Amino acid sequence: MSADANTLSYEESAEDQHNAQSKEFLTIIIAGQRFGIPILQIQDVLGEQRVTKIPLAPPEVAGSLNLRGRVVTAIDVRRRLEIEPCNGVESEMGVVVEHENELYSLIIDKVGDVLRLKNENFESTPPTLDPLWRDISSGIYRLKDELLVILDVPKFVSTVHL
Repeated sequence: MSADANTLSYEESAEDQHNAQSKEFLTIIIAGQRFGIPILQIQDVLGEQRVTKIPLAPPEVAGSLNLRGRVVTAIDVRRRLEIEPCNGVESEMGVVVEHENELYSLIIDKVGDVLRLKNENFESTPPTLDPLWRDISSGIYRLKDELLVILDVPKFVSTVHL
């Protein structure tokens, strides 16, 4: 019985150690570029939602929506990043994040995969990245065929001109 307890303890500590050496990200795609959001910051993933326009709101604020009785501010990520609007072929999705006890739905093109990436492969944001993107990025990961820009959610949300 003590051998089982030791084995269980070893397995738990190995998993804890693995988790401490890596992070999970939900990948989102905007205009073909893959971004990562730390999975612990995600509250919900939504399909296309009815968004109510807010008069005199900044251009990047698409409006608001109701999520289980809470008002959620919808932010058009394409507009926020100064990317051309989608041509309407694909439906939009929302990724709900929380910042300072407020919920925000980031309107994106589509959701990708959940990736577990090693901390040792994390790099600081390159100076060659577009300045607007650099301001809302906490760093990058180089994937096999592309760059994963990690979205700094608090910075991204707090710099929207509300």
